[in-house]
Amino acid sequence: MFEYAPAPESRSVVDLKPSYGLFVDGDFVDPADGGTFKTVNPSSEEVLAEVAEAGAQDVDRAVRAARQAYERVWGPMPGRDRAKYLFRIARIIQERSRELAVLESLDNGKPIRESRDVDLPLVAAHFFYYAGWADKLEHAGFGANPRPLGVAAQVIPWNFPLLMLAWKIAPALAAGNTVVLKPAETTPLTALLFAEICQQADLPAGVVNIVTGAGDTGRVLVEHPGVDKVAFTGSTEVGRAIARAVAGTRKKLTLELGGKAANIVFDDAPVDQAVEGIVTGIFFNQGHVCCAGSRLLIQENVADRVLESLKRRMARLRVGDPLDKNTDIGAINSAAQLARIRELSDAGSAEGAERWSPPCELPERGFWFAPTIFTGVTQAHRIAREEIFGPVLSVLTFRTPAEAVEKANNTPYGLSAGIWTDKGSRILWMADRLRAGVVWANTFNKFDPTSPFGGYKESGYGREGGRHGLEGYLNV
Repeated sequence: MFEYAPAPESRSVVDLKPSYGLFVDGDFVDPADGGTFKTVNPSSEEVLAEVAEAGAQDVDRAVRAARQAYERVWGPMPGRDRAKYLFRIARIIQERSRELAVLESLDNGKPIRESRDVDLPLVAAHFFYYAGWADKLEHAGFGANPRPLGVAAQVIPWNFPLLMLAWKIAPALAAGNTVVLKPAETTPLTALLFAEICQQADLPAGVVNIVTGAGDTGRVLVEHPGVDKVAFTGSTEVGRAIARAVAGTRKKLTLELGGKAANIVFDDAPVDQAVEGIVTGIFFNQGHVCCAGSRLLIQENVADRVLESLKRRMARLRVGDPLDKNTDIGAINSAAQLARIRELSDAGSAEGAERWSPPCELPERGFWFAPTIFTGVTQAHRIAREEIFGPVLSVLTFRTPAEAVEKANNTPYGLSAGIWTDKGSRILWMADRLRAGVVWANTFNKFDPTSPFGGYKESGYGREGGRHGLEGYLNV
């Protein structure tokens, strides 16, 4: 064993402002009827900035600006010209990727290696990809003359703030819509920096509007009569409320909600590779991933071997400063989320599951939780049924492929699954039977802008990414 020397990324690349306004009609403005709130660094509880909280008048102003831009500028604009703006945004994101990555880690708590090497490349790739579709919509398979819907209301979560923004805004703009986006109240800063990028790209005023605030701001936006499309990523509970609010209206709706994915390891799987996939599946982004492999199903005859290797690998995970390039697991995003993780972990212990974490010295300030696994878990345990959204893994065993499928599908969710085996025929057999929107084979948490993503059951409906991601923003 050896110690890693600290390798901190510099904060100097980020120009943090003491306060931020709303981005409406191409300019930053003060709220008309809202207030302000503070956004904090979850690794230290340091206040990063004061952010405007949009009220009903502010949301109305943003929607009206988006409508005007849609009718006068963006909707009538030829696709080839819309593409030029998207390409320009993608290039600016690449040029400012270091700044964006540092700000994302400061505001979210995720390790800089993930922000720098995963999030930002994917953000740019989504804008590049959908820029290519902007002048080819009639070839997307949705009819000869697909038309944009109008104004899209988009509400995104705190786990991948900038990436979820790209997932939402890029296809909406490519299809000819204008947008009003509300980022999560705990992670608004990269969305506001993206607003500056829109100004830098000379994007016409009103095409992108960003209103910050908490749940009430999102509710007002979703219920606004001037909105034609609602796209939401977040909890299943909020998704249900949005579906009720939109029901009976003309608004088109896409929901990407919670998950409780099964990561299934067969006895012929390469153990070391599978263990890396297990670690990626649940400890990537502190487990703040809707498609996280939070249920590990191991074939019974290799369970001890896989668990031994997994514990050995977990003992080498480094928890600490998100801006240190050596860090594997950063801070939990908020005190509220930390309390939720603790509650469900304590429930797992109380219900008889065996809890294990590697020796781990957590920082004194901030929101932290050590990587944890539970063995002896049954399907009746809360930790096997409820989404924890943290670095907590529940381990179950199975004997036959049929039993693995039955246990994997025994959940109200259906967002993703993983299969680890040496047999291609078994992968195909399993994938046909798993009720999940995405099934990874001998890998996990791999994303690509050309590939659709979405779920079944309580994981939502509609798809984002790929050609399929355009459909939710077109009148087809």
